[in-house]
Amino acid sequence: MNKLILTFSLVVLAVLKVSAQSDKEVTVTGKVFEKTTNVPLEYATVAFVNKAENRIVTGGITTETGDFSIPVPSGTYDITVEFMGFDKLTIPNQELTSDKNIGTIGLAENAQALEEVSIIAEVTTVDIRLDKKIYNVGQDLTVSGGTVSDVLDNVPSVSVDVEGNVALRGNGNVTILINGKPSGLVGLNSTEALRQLPAESIERVEVITSPSARYEAQGTAGILNIILRRSKLQGFNGAVTTNFGYPKSAGISGNVNYRTGDVNIFNTTSYDYREVPGNSNSYTQYFNRVYDEFGNIIMDNPDTFADEQNNYERVRKGISTNFGVEWYITDSASLTGAVSYRNGDNESNTENTLIILDENKNFLSQTNRFDPEFEDDKVMQYSLNFMKDFNDNGHKLTMDFQYENNSEDEFSRVLVEGENTERVSTLEDQEEILLQVDYVLPIGENSQFELGYRGNFENQDTDYKLSLLNTDTNEFEVNTNLSNFLNYREYVNAAYTQFGSKFGKFSFLAGLRLENTRITVDQPTSGDFSKNDYTGLFPTVNLNYEISEDENVTLGYSRRIQRPRSYFINPFPSRSSVTSVFRGNPQLAPSYSGQYDLGYYRKFGKVSLNGSAYYQHATDVFSFVSFDTGVPVTVNGQEFTVIERTPINLAEEDRLGFEFTVTYNPMKKWNINANFNYFQQSVTGETPNGLSLDNTSNSWFARLNNKYTLPGKIEWQTSLNYSGPSEDAQNRRDGVFSTNMAFSKDFLKDKASIALNVSDLLNSRKRQSETFTNTFMSDSEFQWRERSFTLSLTYRFNQQKKRQERGGSTNGGGDFDYEG
Repeated sequence: MNKLILTFSLVVLAVLKVSAQSDKEVTVTGKVFEKTTNVPLEYATVAFVNKAENRIVTGGITTETGDFSIPVPSGTYDITVEFMGFDKLTIPNQELTSDKNIGTIGLAENAQALEEVSIIAEVTTVDIRLDKKIYNVGQDLTVSGGTVSDVLDNVPSVSVDVEGNVALRGNGNVTILINGKPSGLVGLNSTEALRQLPAESIERVEVITSPSARYEAQGTAGILNIILRRSKLQGFNGAVTTNFGYPKSAGISGNVNYRTGDVNIFNTTSYDYREVPGNSNSYTQYFNRVYDEFGNIIMDNPDTFADEQNNYERVRKGISTNFGVEWYITDSASLTGAVSYRNGDNESNTENTLIILDENKNFLSQTNRFDPEFEDDKVMQYSLNFMKDFNDNGHKLTMDFQYENNSEDEFSRVLVEGENTERVSTLEDQEEILLQVDYVLPIGENSQFELGYRGNFENQDTDYKLSLLNTDTNEFEVNTNLSNFLNYREYVNAAYTQFGSKFGKFSFLAGLRLENTRITVDQPTSGDFSKNDYTGLFPTVNLNYEISEDENVTLGYSRRIQRPRSYFINPFPSRSSVTSVFRGNPQLAPSYSGQYDLGYYRKFGKVSLNGSAYYQHATDVFSFVSFDTGVPVTVNGQEFTVIERTPINLAEEDRLGFEFTVTYNPMKKWNINANFNYFQQSVTGETPNGLSLDNTSNSWFARLNNKYTLPGKIEWQTSLNYSGPSEDAQNRRDGVFSTNMAFSKDFLKDKASIALNVSDLLNSRKRQSETFTNTFMSDSEFQWRERSFTLSLTYRFNQQKKRQERGGSTNGGGDFDYEG
């Protein structure tokens, strides 16, 4: 930590030294305007370049009237004037020995530059690379004032279920990165963290279904890489968004950037408060049968029934910030330091009503429970990045260091009929260090070699404590059968190399990654200690054939791994209710998979088609199974048996599917985007007690986005989403339909926007499912969040929205690109 602080101090001192190197200062003034219209250009950048040293000494930006007044050390300079979307203008060899007015400067629009800008495009666009697809989020109205979870739910190939779990092509084992690295902003509970990060902080999402060797091998479904907004424009620019809504919510987020001379300063900060009401209900029939050792029924007692209702009142509030300084040491080298912090203060109040019925469904008893839970979630992350470009052909070296500390403390208590009977605390603390070095060497004009190392070192401690009320002493006593302390260590060292080349219309990228994983599990509570050490090779191949500018074919293969997390292998049970527990499996082995992806892109005038077919074969797949433990529990005089849920390794899993995305722009003010994904999952295996889980299920999801400009330049966007029904050996889930609608209007010469967003317009986003076992059958319905309304206001400065819209085109790829 001391070394980190010292490095930041050196950066600051170096910047101050550059600023102070002068015997005499003079003031240079002038005015910048748009050449064709004579309109003043606010936030245009004026820089003073020392030709002898080939570096920017100082600079500044213009005011609202286009004027500037900048103090400059005396000397001889080239003066450059820049503004986004305009040709750069250079005034050479200006000898500045006294105050000087250089007059008015007219900048001309650069048509080519305007066509390339897509920082804040009006529609989500796609850029296809050899190993990924990049979705520029743009101004998606239906997520305005929302969260990162809302953004991901609008990205093709990605689905987010009613509980916020993220899946890629229907597979929930997806790795989520922030700016290409594991991040504390995702946190210990990624689902909850994604619901707290503001949507406005995202620039783009990279969907990596066939990862190259550069990326970690974790995540059998692939990788989602979330890139946060960060501008490299000269001068001061950014945007501020504030929002409020119903159910009660309010928030403010700002994204600002200031670059002058050799220094770029960037910051994204947000505060969010939202109330999230939800509900669930389940109806369970217990068969109450007694089996012999061969599985035959020897006693068939009358069935009993349980009707359970839950109402959730949640409050989510917190602040997050990311502050960084980028120092351009030379024209070819830069050092970036950043600090990220997130503090979440969450509260959940659950009201539970459990009604017990006899075999004739007559009322027997009713229990009312109230479970308040408080959670304090803190993340602190420090990162350093050094980048050296040896030439303009891509020959470069990058080095990364990242340290983060996450803590997540949860406290809850259970009140039965108003009396506190149970107290639960879960204290989690995680430290993680990331080290990465990457070297890229171009070979000739069309080939490239890459070599790198990556080390992830994670330490996580979990202290779970359950205390039950002793009615005799009226004191709370720790339940040692359920309370435990877990020390979990996971160290992953990886070396990788890859080579790519392009021959005419054909290009390829082939790589190999070697990963060694060491996992240590220590449980002082029970004295259990275990170590697991395994090494794997992970080859990757990505091919591309460019038939024409508007048509190409891609083919990819990669081998992946899914490691069991600490929660999955902790053998101590944790209780979600009196009759239900979850227990980890310390014997859980990693799961390996090989996946193939065949992609096709074609553009037909105003229509573009992006499709792919994929296949994945995995071994030792994790699956969660539920079974009757036979352990009795009494609720209001009625006896039930405890149901346990645990993960196991199944023998094999095969996934086969296809997807396509169609974009249609019938006219300038109308855009239609549709995505369809169909997949089949086949599982072969059995539970520890011999119950077969062989199952083949088919499912699909579809999304339709329609955006139209109404009279008065009011933007109207509607998003329709449908997740098809699914089924496995024990569960059957109904399809889920939801729709979002939003309206937006620009004003103040397009510097500001106001948007109204209605999420889940029909209040239909509910999961309805049935569970079947040989001891019970259950119907349930769950709604995590009810319909919500959000009104948001955005103000932009030095972000010329209308000019940026011209760059909102879809790129079919074909360019040889290895960018990670």
